[in-house]
Amino acid sequence: MASFTTRSKSINMIIVQIYAPTNDASDNDKDAFYSRLQGVIDKLPRKDVNIIMGDANAKIGQYNVDYEGIMGQHGLGQMNENGERFANLCAFNSLVIGGSVFPHKRIHKATWVSQDGRTENQIDHFCISRRFRRSQEDVQRVTSFYRHPLV
Repeated sequence: MASFTTRSKSINMIIVQIYAPTNDASDNDKDAFYSRLQGVIDKLPRKDVNIIMGDANAKIGQYNVDYEGIMGQHGLGQMNENGERFANLCAFNSLVIGGSVFPHKRIHKATWVSQDGRTENQIDHFCISRRFRRSQEDVQRVTSFYRHPLV
């Protein structure tokens, strides 16, 4: 977690970097992770720009039914169990999942690509307090490291 002072001295920007268990992890491991993350979020001042970002190992997909307030329709693929957990956490805490809000080519949405280059997923996410959603100009994957792994 890191905290930064903004131009408005009364508002800070707090960034929480995450690395969540994979979809194959046990329910106990996932529950422990999300419980711990919720404990961290509970301590964040609501007046601040709160950002949760990193490898959520969660596919949120492009269908935002029941999640219209926290995600757009520009995700990649279909929601998995971790995606549902992550979306529920974001909904509960009024966090917007930025990578699903802005339209991009598929190549700029994928944050993980299999070794054979055939399977692509969007599992890394950038979430911001809904109150500050309009301050986001864009969210996309900017590196091509995963596309061309070193041999």
